[in-house]
Amino acid sequence: MAKTPIAFSLNGMERSMFVDPGQNLLDALRRGVGDLSPKYGCAQGTCGTCSVLVDGKLQLACITLAEAVAGSSVTTTAGLADGSELHPLQRSFMDNFAAQCGYCTPGMLMAAKALLDRNPSPQRQDVVEAISGNLCRCTGYEPIIDAILKAAAFMRTRGRP
Repeated sequence: MAKTPIAFSLNGMERSMFVDPGQNLLDALRRGVGDLSPKYGCAQGTCGTCSVLVDGKLQLACITLAEAVAGSSVTTTAGLADGSELHPLQRSFMDNFAAQCGYCTPGMLMAAKALLDRNPSPQRQDVVEAISGNLCRCTGYEPIIDAILKAAAFMRTRGRP
């Protein structure tokens, strides 16, 4: 089968590539353009570690067809930082020990970003619901929830998209 050309924005930069029919976005990002920040996990859409934002909406890259993002804006955890300055969510995860083994971190960060983009003043239950599609094996979720709430408070007072 012939490859399909697609063009999309990745973390603010225009990208073009050829994808195989049925190729998932995770594979296209990691192997096609070299963005290793979304991780391979379950490959079934159940763990959340491959989560990315497509036009601002949280999506699982392992079950999203690469062809479906043609003309879209894709954001991965690699696109959160501003140069060497970490996004407040990334900084808060570090400062609050929300990343231990790191398995869930990319998906948690993207779920948190999606939440804070639509609700800059979330309550604890909002955070719990927002990260509910992400499996964490070692933190017990509490440090992650705390880190997201602290990042939200910081962003409200100091600003940062």
